[in-house]
Amino acid sequence: MDLDTQDIFHPPVKRSITIAGHQTSITLEPLFWELLRTAAEKQGVPINALVAQIDVQRLDANEPPGLATAIRLWLTHDLLGNSAQAD
Repeated sequence: MDLDTQDIFHPPVKRSITIAGHQTSITLEPLFWELLRTAAEKQGVPINALVAQIDVQRLDANEPPGLATAIRLWLTHDLLGNSAQAD
C-alpha cells in the first residue's frame, strides 16, 4: 500500500461510481479507497463491480447499513481473512 501517515488521516474523499447502471457517489477515506482498489485487483474485477457485489450483500442484511459503511465493514472483514469473495 502506498499511503503514508499523512494520507491515513486524510479527510474522506467523494468519488462517483456506477452500480447496476446507476450513478452514485461514495465518500471514503483514502485508506479505504486504496484497500478497495487492492481488493478489486485481487479478485480481478473493476472497483464498480466489487462495490456492486458488496451492495447486494448489504441489501440482504436484516438492517442494511449505508453503502460507505458496508464497504468499510466488508474491507475490514476481508482484511481479517474472513471473506472469500463478494458474491
